[in-house]
Amino acid sequence: MTDQIHAVSHQVMWNRLISVVEEQAQALIRTAFSTSVREAGDLSAGVYDTKGQMLAQAVTGTPGHVNAMAESVGHFIRRIGYENILEKDIYVTNDPWEGTGHLHDITVVTPSFYQGSLVGFLACTAHVVDIGGRGFGADANSIYEEGLYIPIMKFAKQGEVDQTLIHLIRSNVREPDQVVGDFYALATCNEVGHQRLIDMMKEFHLTDLNGIANFILENSRRATLERINALPRAQASGSMRIDGYSTPVDIQVSLDIQQDRILCDFDGTSGLDKKGINVPLVYSKAYACYALKCAIAPEIPNNAASLAPFEITAPENTIVNALPPAPVALRHVIGHMIPDAVYNALDKILPDTVPAEGAGTLCNFQVSLRPRTDVQAPEDAVRAEVLTFNSGGSGARPRLDGMSATAFPSGVMTMPVEATEHTGPVIIWRKELRPDSGGAGKYRGGLGQYMEVGATDGHEFDFSAMFDRVDHPARGRQGGKSGAATVVQRADGTPMKGKGKQFVGAGDRVKLAFPGGAGYGDPADRNKELVLQDLARGYISSEVAKKDYGLTDTEVDSVAKSVSLGEAI
Repeated sequence: MTDQIHAVSHQVMWNRLISVVEEQAQALIRTAFSTSVREAGDLSAGVYDTKGQMLAQAVTGTPGHVNAMAESVGHFIRRIGYENILEKDIYVTNDPWEGTGHLHDITVVTPSFYQGSLVGFLACTAHVVDIGGRGFGADANSIYEEGLYIPIMKFAKQGEVDQTLIHLIRSNVREPDQVVGDFYALATCNEVGHQRLIDMMKEFHLTDLNGIANFILENSRRATLERINALPRAQASGSMRIDGYSTPVDIQVSLDIQQDRILCDFDGTSGLDKKGINVPLVYSKAYACYALKCAIAPEIPNNAASLAPFEITAPENTIVNALPPAPVALRHVIGHMIPDAVYNALDKILPDTVPAEGAGTLCNFQVSLRPRTDVQAPEDAVRAEVLTFNSGGSGARPRLDGMSATAFPSGVMTMPVEATEHTGPVIIWRKELRPDSGGAGKYRGGLGQYMEVGATDGHEFDFSAMFDRVDHPARGRQGGKSGAATVVQRADGTPMKGKGKQFVGAGDRVKLAFPGGAGYGDPADRNKELVLQDLARGYISSEVAKKDYGLTDTEVDSVAKSVSLGEAI
């Protein structure tokens, strides 16, 4: 009976820890200066034991951040040293190889002391709008061009912020108030987590986290291994070709399901790119683990023990294991494609389990606005950096349609037009779902979006494209059709590049069509009522309804008549 009581109390504490880190994340959202954090949720938060093992993560945030940050705290401990870890210290880095993959992500770690003893760590990460250098984009040729590099160091020593570091940051970025504000927001985020953690320890009369840590890690490990050991012992390989920067990139994956572990190796994947789309291994691991865990053990909480059985390897200086000084600013463009590549292999072992391919990469772009230079600009024209997060469609699932304008695998939110326009003299002229972009299938792929972007009078801008799926759209599964490809062009229809910084003159606009997710299963097997519903809602055109789903002219005309009469399904 005593063991049962301990188990129940430990489970309550575990739930409380998750609440602690979720409140930690919400504090960051409320205090962050960057819209990418406030509106898109491009962040992570977690609590760790004294060894640097992640015990709990916030639901809010991205797997690329949180799974990469799971390794970061160990680097902080190693670099700072236990003997130099002091109460009220705050540590920081944006090291791509010891943080979360590129310089724009700031990781802050705070030791948590109770009654004079170290009991654990709080950590959080957020994407800042600017970190200097060439700006957010793929144009750099090495990490040295991509911005200010901050090694693991003390942001504050025993409560005193390093003002020299603050001056260095302010002198090297385009948006100093926003960036420095985000540093303080990250520190505040961890302080909120620390206070809630200490409140929990007082409530449960704990002097350390050793007992609850052992309970969490042991139960998570056992549950994950049970799931893995219930799978067939099998091997499979998969591959996917995507746009790359100037030449296509091939991702090769080999899976090997063994007793107590799954091996995932990327041998055969393309080598480093000259431009900033390379991926540090920590970020590749984050998304490969996420893909496997979603398919095999989705309900088991994410922590050090539940991630450990997924062993991810890749040859050095392949595009998914870039070493310094490779440029890595847009590591997410390749990293977000890793789950679809992993699923290409896993589908051969576990059929009817994983979704069709989706947009994968976030459809992000950054607009660097300035007063126009071709003629005299108005006196009120300003400079501004505007980063906006957007999504294409996700792939259809074995029993459900794909989700429209929804980011998988990153999980970040699409930013509202109003929030984007509030940050600078940018105008979003159009933002709507893109009909016919979801691949046909028994289950339809999610729709992408249309967007049209310009600047207010008196401004020109550089448009930094960060897209993929231009030449290699999402592929269907089990007979499903491909999703629509990405299209990037000027207002007059002139094509633009899918990646890289491109000048847009005053009065011109950028027209974007974001990719759709692919379909799952034979379109001929789709329920006719669902086809009619899609047609009535404008998700598919009459042409696609007839060509891909076999509707007759009479059925199409009947839906059109119902819509005109306000009787849409």
